[in-house]
Amino acid sequence: MVLWRVPTPVPASQHRFKYSLYFGRHGIRLVGFDNERGKGDHCHLDGQEYPYHFTSAEQLIDDFLREVMRRLDDDQSLDPDQAKR
Repeated sequence: MVLWRVPTPVPASQHRFKYSLYFGRHGIRLVGFDNERGKGDHCHLDGQEYPYHFTSAEQLIDDFLREVMRRLDDDQSLDPDQAKR
């Protein structure tokens, strides 16, 4: 997770944060939230891109972690306890 406070909004965003949050496995992005210049706030979930409504840095982190946990809960191969069996 990288989150910066910037002096002026990134083009296509309305707030003063620039961010890039990433979760992946084997070089594949499973969850990503960012506000790329010109694209604005959006997220990447399982290979698809969706608009994201930014409200606060705290909510952004909560939303990101919620999506990561969904994938961890759904994929037992990511669970170290499962690997031991």
